[in-house]
Amino acid sequence: MLYRESGQFVSSYARDMRIFPLLQDRWAFAALLGVAFVAIPALASDYWLSTIFTLFLIYSVAAIGLNLLTGYCGQLSIGHAAFMAVGAYASYNFAVRLDLPVLLNFVLSGLVAAGVGLVFGLPSLRIKGFYLAVATLAAQFTIEWALVSFSWFANDNPIGAIDMPPMTLLGWAISTPRDKYLLTLAVTLVLAVAAKNLTRSEIGRSWMAIRDLDVAAEIIGIRLFRYKLLAFMVSSFYAGVAGALYAFCYLGSLEISAFELVVSFRLLGMIIIGGLGTILGSFLGAGFIVLLPILISQTLAILHLPGMSDLLANLELMIFGGLIVLFLIVEPYGLARLWRTTKEKLRLWPFPY
Repeated sequence: MLYRESGQFVSSYARDMRIFPLLQDRWAFAALLGVAFVAIPALASDYWLSTIFTLFLIYSVAAIGLNLLTGYCGQLSIGHAAFMAVGAYASYNFAVRLDLPVLLNFVLSGLVAAGVGLVFGLPSLRIKGFYLAVATLAAQFTIEWALVSFSWFANDNPIGAIDMPPMTLLGWAISTPRDKYLLTLAVTLVLAVAAKNLTRSEIGRSWMAIRDLDVAAEIIGIRLFRYKLLAFMVSSFYAGVAGALYAFCYLGSLEISAFELVVSFRLLGMIIIGGLGTILGSFLGAGFIVLLPILISQTLAILHLPGMSDLLANLELMIFGGLIVLFLIVEPYGLARLWRTTKEKLRLWPFPY
């Protein structure tokens, strides 16, 4: 039996297995791509392109990687920024020492980070929960120490900011904020689609089984050793690519202070606020973390309260933290769950029952 796509049902299993099974979802996604690739580069200023949109996309890539590990596989990590640092330093060395093409550079940087993630993912075979979080925290400090202590990683440059070499893609010099935004957007789109398909595959279903109950997953034949390490490797690969993009397309320089522990907590906050176990939640959480402080600061600037300059600097952080706590109380399953509920109600309107 066939059903109309505008309703709640679809016509076949093949349609149900689409990433966007409903026609309106496919049109919305096409419109979103049009805005991202055409409208934003044409209308946004260099400041918004370089400081806001590019940073949002990079954080989205890193958040997707962490969500695959924590949201889908259930392995808690608070050292994700360290794997971003591995990718950033690897990309710098590939560019300076080997002069590799930029896309190949990003892929190899992600693979290097995946290898490091494999090593630090080994404790997940014996420990889990907060104990595993402490192990990933050790990875954060160990990697930071190694990158600072061994000058070879920075090409024997003194500690501090190191300028990244220029980027070219098929003879096209990627130097303007618009070019860097488009490159970041293209990489983000490919990685997001790959992650969405990965979560719908056998690997993704195995991760979710381990997340829900690892003992039962092992009983039905899922090899915990293989899939937990694979989750760490894939997550670290995404972090490594995000770190390379962060160094090349956002900072334009390389410094270890850009990958401190606070960045790991920021990424963890993104997937919690956006929604654990959803690719969309990674984007929504990144947008929330990047845009909300700007909105708060602009609002306080418009109010322009006299004699409160010292208070405003801390008031922004207080409001930001308070809104996060309030949101988690109101919608503990994240923005993705809120969006899904709203979409279902709109799709069935005016007949909600």
